[in-house]
Parts: sequence; structure tokens; C-alpha cells
Amino acid sequence: MKNTKILGTLLLSASLAFAFDLNSLTKSVTDSLSTDTSNTSTSSATSILDNATVSSGLKEALKVGVNYAVKELGSSNGYLNNKDVRIPLPENLAKVEAVIRKAGGEKLADDLINSMNKAATNAAPKTAKIFLDAVNNMTLEDANKILAGDENAATTYFSENTTDSLKKMIMPIIKTTMEENSVAGYYNTINDFYKNNAKEYVQSSSIMGMAKSYGVDSYLPGSSDVNLDEYVTNKAITGLFTMIAQKEAEIRKNPVAQTTSLLKQVFGK
Repeated sequence: MKNTKILGTLLLSASLAFAFDLNSLTKSVTDSLSTDTSNTSTSSATSILDNATVSSGLKEALKVGVNYAVKELGSSNGYLNNKDVRIPLPENLAKVEAVIRKAGGEKLADDLINSMNKAATNAAPKTAKIFLDAVNNMTLEDANKILAGDENAATTYFSENTTDSLKKMIMPIIKTTMEENSVAGYYNTINDFYKNNAKEYVQSSSIMGMAKSYGVDSYLPGSSDVNLDEYVTNKAITGLFTMIAQKEAEIRKNPVAQTTSLLKQVFGK
């Protein structure tokens, strides 16, 4: 009987001890799970906050780029004096520009180039709103693609989201400016000058034969005319894209260009 009581006491003590240990273990696991969940939530919130901050930083960088591009290219001779965006003669004339100049058409070539670049400069200030709207409408996914993409990612985004609107806005300005500056007249004059003074020489049988033998005849000028309004409009837009991308790249790499606290926070090393 005594042994039975002792055995019962031992079993009860063991059960209570196990119960206490189980409660302790359960509490530990619960606390651990709670902590993990809390950490996960915090980590997720931090991640979202970081992504949002980075997105805001990129948008600010692009806005800085837009303002820079519009200001630079919209200033006097903004396109003409910038070797990266300067609008050259249309391809059919550019191929024989040297010949035209040597044949006495230097002023004609300069007048046409100056006029086309002036038209683009006049249009540049009107484009800011379209670009800024595209930046403001940028999603977090868009921003991440640009940040993770190559150096042309921002240009690609703007090309996909602003080109049509830019063309609609710029084309009438380009057209009006070119009419005021007699660009079409310059183009027709220089085209006629080429046809009357240089085309026969360039397309002589000996030169064409030599070009064909070397497989470069396609690089000789053709007789097809270029739609100048479209040509200058497309070049003007490409120039804006180029300047925005350059400024964005500078902000990413150069601390001096990180002029706001947000830019320093996102792009600073």
C-alpha cells in the first residue's frame, strides 16, 4: 500500500512537471512565432517603405532630368550647340554634305541646319508637362524596371509613354517655326543644288561602279525626299530623351548631382 502511494506520488509529480514544461514550451513556441510574425510584418513594411522611397527618389531624379533637358534645349541654340543632340542634315543630304559644301553650298547647308535646330529649340519648353505627367503616373513596377534596367531603361519608358503625346504637341510648333524660317525653302534649294551640281558627279558610273564593287552603294544618297516636319520632330524628341537620360545617369553616379536629401538618401553611397 505504501509502495502504491509512493508510486502514485511520483507519477503525479512527473505529470505536473511535464505539464509545467509543456506550458513553458508552448509559451516559448508561441512567443517565437509571435516574434517571427512581428519581424516578418516589420520586414515587409520596411521593404515596402524602402521600395516606395526608392521609387520616389527615381521619380525625383527623372523630374530633375526633365527640367534640365527642357531648360538646356529650350535656351538659345540649345540643340545647335549641343553635339549630342544637334540635328544634322537629313540622311539623303548628309551623305553628300561634304560634296555640297565643296561645290559652293556651304551657306545653304548651314542655313538648313540652323533652321531645323531652331525649330526644335522653340518646341522644347512646351514638352515639360507631358514628361512630368508620365513621371507622376509611373507605378512602383515601372520604377523598379528602370532601376534594375540598363542605362536606356528611362528612355525606353518615356518612349513608350510620351512619344505620341509629344509628337502631337511638338509637330505644330516645328511646322510653324520652320515655315517662319523658310526651312522648306532651304531644303528644296539645297536639294536642287545637290541635284544640279553634285548628284551627277556622285552617281557617275565610275563612282557607282566602285561603290557597288565594295558593297557600299547603299550609302550613296538617293533621290527620295524627306518629310522635314516628321524628321525634325523625331530628332527633337530623341534629343530630349537623351538629355533626360544623361542627367539621370549623372544623379545615380555623381554625389555632386544629388542636390536634394531624397536623392542623397536613394542614390548616395
